[in-house]
Parts: sequence; structure tokens; C-alpha cells
Amino acid sequence: MSVKETVARAAEYSRREQEVAGWPIAIETYRLGDIYHCTISSVDAGARFARADGSTKAEAEQHALEKAERYLVQTRRRR
Repeated sequence: MSVKETVARAAEYSRREQEVAGWPIAIETYRLGDIYHCTISSVDAGARFARADGSTKAEAEQHALEKAERYLVQTRRRR
């Protein structure tokens, strides 16, 4: 078996920015095999803080956004 046969390739990659609970976030989604993966990160700091998988792109993004909103609502802002 060659190395080429064991490497999975990401497909259907997308990235977009939006605001959740007053915070700017970046949503990245891609497919590996039959599973969609979504990661959410802070636009300002670039830190990833929510991840989710799903059988569809919409499902993965929905679960990740739900997690992100729960975390961001609890986060205090420094002024």
C-alpha cells in the first residue's frame, strides 16, 4: 500500500465569517470521506473553540454554532 492510498483529501471546503452573540467568528467546514467537519474560531484571536461533525454540512455547522453560542454567551468582554 502506498502513502498515496492512505491519505484522505478534504473536499467541499468553505470558510465564512459571521457574528454570534456579538462576537465575530470564522466558520470552516470541509468533508473527509462521508463525514463533514466544522470548526469555529475567533476572528480576532484566531483560537478555535467549537468543533462538530455531521453527516451533512448543515448538520455539522448547526451543532458547532450551538456550541459556539453557548460558549460566547458566557464570555465577558473587557472594555
